Amino acid sequence: MNVGVAHSSPNPNSGVMNSRGTWLAYAITVGSLHAVLISMPFLSVGLAWTLTNVFHNLAMYVLLHMVKGTPFITPDQGKARLLTYWEQIDHGMQYTTSRKFLTVTPIILYFLASFYTKYEPQHFAVNTVSLMSVLVPKLPQFDRVRIFGINKY
Repeated sequence: MNVGVAHSSPNPNSGVMNSRGTWLAYAITVGSLHAVLISMPFLSVGLAWTLTNVFHNLAMYVLLHMVKGTPFITPDQGKARLLTYWEQIDHGMQYTTSRKFLTVTPIILYFLASFYTKYEPQHFAVNTVSLMSVLVPKLPQFDRVRIFGINKY
């Protein structure tokens, strides 16, 4: 019995992406980032898209794949503190709608950035490396895997 715990889930962090309006807020945030970058007169359209893609992927890598634990007190006896947010989404189930959304979004940004930079080799390389840095950790084969012991503790 959990006295004083008002959560309906053992880990409320696992269902945040399924909350109402979360995807819209996510899209508005990415759109706002791009609007700020495109409004700077010294940035070209292609560079603004590349920066949007890189900033988005950097933030998503840090928030989804580096930061561990949960801001909530959970009754799971500390199991969530060893998991990244990506590993906690939908209680670790693969191929849910939330995980698909978070996987497809960087791919769409990559296509937009590549198109607006007209596939220039420098931008294309930066965008590809940025995309791979967020897609590879999302693969099921890398679930709870710490490469070279990075982020082990």
